[in-house]
Amino acid sequence: MIRSILILFVAVGVLNAKFIRDNTNEVVLDTKTNLIWQDDGNAKTNSLNWSEAITYCEDLSLGGYADWHLPNFNELYYLANREKFNPAMDIGFSNVLTDRYWTSTTFASSSSRAWVVYFYDGYDYDDDKDNDYLVRCVRDGQ
Repeated sequence: MIRSILILFVAVGVLNAKFIRDNTNEVVLDTKTNLIWQDDGNAKTNSLNWSEAITYCEDLSLGGYADWHLPNFNELYYLANREKFNPAMDIGFSNVLTDRYWTSTTFASSSSRAWVVYFYDGYDYDDDKDNDYLVRCVRDGQ
């Protein structure tokens, strides 16, 4: 009886989890948005400029998928948890640095700048596209 109750609590916890990691494929499913996020070692080591980041995601083959893209501002900003610090990210991700990650969204006031999300505090900044920042690719899970 106690074992059944424990299994039920674990199952309910997994079903209510926002992020579910697939260790085999090194990806994380966001159950609220149905997006699948890259979470291999490259997500905390690839530091590229903006155009290289776009190309990297378009060329990425991971977890049996080849339809990755650099996340837009809304996708990446939603991923950050601004109630947490260092990193501003929920449990489920294994490969996280408290650094800036590129979005594919160009800054409206200057085409030479794009939005980044800083995973120390989860907030956004615009910066020059020639700078090197980290890259975490995403794909639609449908």
